[in-house]
Amino acid sequence: MRRFFSPKFLTPLLLLAAPVAAFAQEAVQTISVEQFNELNAKIAEAQVAGDNAWMLVCCALVLMMTAPGLMMFYGGLVRSKNVLSICMQCVMMMGMVSILWAVYGYSIAFGEGNAFFGGTQYLFLKGVGMEVLDGLTIPHATFMMFQLMFAIITPALIVGAFAERFRFRALVAFMFLWVTFIYFPLAHMVWGPGGFLNAFAVGTGPNVPALDFAGGTVVHISSGISALVCAIYLGKRAGWPSQQFIPHSLVLTTIGTGLLWVGWFGFNAGSALASNGLASTTFAATHFSAAAAALSWCAVEWLTRGKPSLLGALSGAVAGLVAVTPASGFVTPMGGLLIGLIAGVVCWFFVTKVKEKLGYDDSLDVFGVHGIGGTLGAILTGIFATKAINPAFGEGPVGAIDGNWGQVLNQIIAVGVTYAIAIAGTFIILLVVDKTLGVRASVDQQEVGMDIADHGESGYHGIAA
Repeated sequence: MRRFFSPKFLTPLLLLAAPVAAFAQEAVQTISVEQFNELNAKIAEAQVAGDNAWMLVCCALVLMMTAPGLMMFYGGLVRSKNVLSICMQCVMMMGMVSILWAVYGYSIAFGEGNAFFGGTQYLFLKGVGMEVLDGLTIPHATFMMFQLMFAIITPALIVGAFAERFRFRALVAFMFLWVTFIYFPLAHMVWGPGGFLNAFAVGTGPNVPALDFAGGTVVHISSGISALVCAIYLGKRAGWPSQQFIPHSLVLTTIGTGLLWVGWFGFNAGSALASNGLASTTFAATHFSAAAAALSWCAVEWLTRGKPSLLGALSGAVAGLVAVTPASGFVTPMGGLLIGLIAGVVCWFFVTKVKEKLGYDDSLDVFGVHGIGGTLGAILTGIFATKAINPAFGEGPVGAIDGNWGQVLNQIIAVGVTYAIAIAGTFIILLVVDKTLGVRASVDQQEVGMDIADHGESGYHGIAA
């Protein structure tokens, strides 16, 4: 043992120990407050950069849902002589709603005000810039742009109900009034500070104000119910239903559905407003709902008609995406799947049986898919929502399903309020526009097609079908 303590062996050990001891001393040295704050600032800056990048991508994805997604989805379902009119209506929503949003729409929707309208603090986007919003990790301008994309696609959804028979000049006036007096206030009531539908709770149990993660009430119910009012007010297309109105290109509609499906990930997962775990579970719930609804619609179609159709699969996928929208940030992926299974069957029933029984001409089934799908999803949110996914839901125990009847009652109230605003507001706006400009195209205009009648151009050569 003595030889281990000789200088021959101790010298190398001491030489090795010296830097280790120095490193240990440096490691336990307490950093200053300034250094700690600097590290925190760098971490926060990195988080803002990451979340902002994700949200800017989501902005682009949601805009893609309107153009080219909705353009192609609707464009393939109408007759060829009306394709350009559908595209033009979508382009008009992108342009007009963007300007209205910048001038006063964002302020009405998200400004400080009362329970129904925001104030004037953000008029002309005053004060909306690079500053990070309180409680979020994205710049104010990014949040504003993300919400704009929702405002664009909502009125664009309505055009499917009165496709092939609504005069363009009347459409411009109608949509101007609709987004101003229906969409902007509804967005404030559901998502704005102090909004009526995000500030009440009724019933008993661990309930919270009405839940709408990504737009079940604001987007889909408002547009779907307004679409039904428009379809009934305008009446049937010339020749419908005695003549067959066959979609001119299901290939175009298929491509449009694919773009909508992909864009919906930005729509729903982006509503987490951060690149985090909630965005991931929302993404999963959205996808599984669409997949399940496509299959359930096909299954019921197969059982009743003997054959499943491509249009049925596409319609089912969109119905599943619609239904999961209000629930996506509150349910598990399996909850999303169950919502999709139910939505496929229920929306199929309204699109085929109820529409046939009542005889209204909702050209592209906006009410049956968006109005009913949004209603169903809003109510099912109260059943399938769980604190395990989103702690903002209730105060109950953490489990697979924490939903309760008190919350379901809140959801039904929110649905009822949205129905009332959409029905009354849309009817009044239609009446005003009809008396001043006239909303319905003549039989001759419908015969030649709205592409030529309204825009003097056609995307197809030869005889329009």
